Amino acid sequence: MFKFLIKLSLLSLVFFSSCTGEKPKKSHKKPEKVILEKHVLKRDTLIIDSRYSFEDAIAGSKAPEEVISQLVLINVKYYSTDKKIHEGQILTNKKISSDLSEVFSFILKEHFPVAKVIPIVKYNWNDNLSMQDNNTYSFCFRNISYSKHALGMAIDINPFFNPMRWKDSLSIRPNKPFGAVYNPENPGTFKVSDSVVSELKKHGFRWGHTFKRKFDDHHFEK
Repeated sequence: MFKFLIKLSLLSLVFFSSCTGEKPKKSHKKPEKVILEKHVLKRDTLIIDSRYSFEDAIAGSKAPEEVISQLVLINVKYYSTDKKIHEGQILTNKKISSDLSEVFSFILKEHFPVAKVIPIVKYNWNDNLSMQDNNTYSFCFRNISYSKHALGMAIDINPFFNPMRWKDSLSIRPNKPFGAVYNPENPGTFKVSDSVVSELKKHGFRWGHTFKRKFDDHHFEK
């Protein structure tokens, strides 16, 4: 009888330890694995399009020091045409840098596709090459009397998707950039009712679509 009671006690001990010891371990491991996977995914999805220093971004510019001193280099994130999050840079005037940062936060939130955002130094200060590559940029020094880009007070967004088109009798002239065709059904194009256009207007930008002689749909200026 005494041996039977000892065996019974040992069996009870094994039964209770197996019910209370293993299940809690399984319930703790699963959330840790999910958190780790989310962290790795978030880190791996950011694609860097531009990583210039300020000195690199102004290298080779013919702008005088009084203009260079007005500029700042900012980082922005956006969904590109591959539907992944990219990070680029805008060399722009300090007066509109906060506006552009807020606008690009809105663009990211709206999932509005932006092909790329790289200072124009990459294109040897040639805005035609930059537009042909569908690159978004702000500062490019030229004649201050006719271009807001000369002071970094304008930005061109997705210029190949939103080409400059001449109005009325001038419409026989080719679009700029050359070969670009405006199709409002394509993602990344601007329309009058577009939310991104409204956001830029809210920040005080004038849209090139309203210019007298041309539809400069990629262009926004202050």
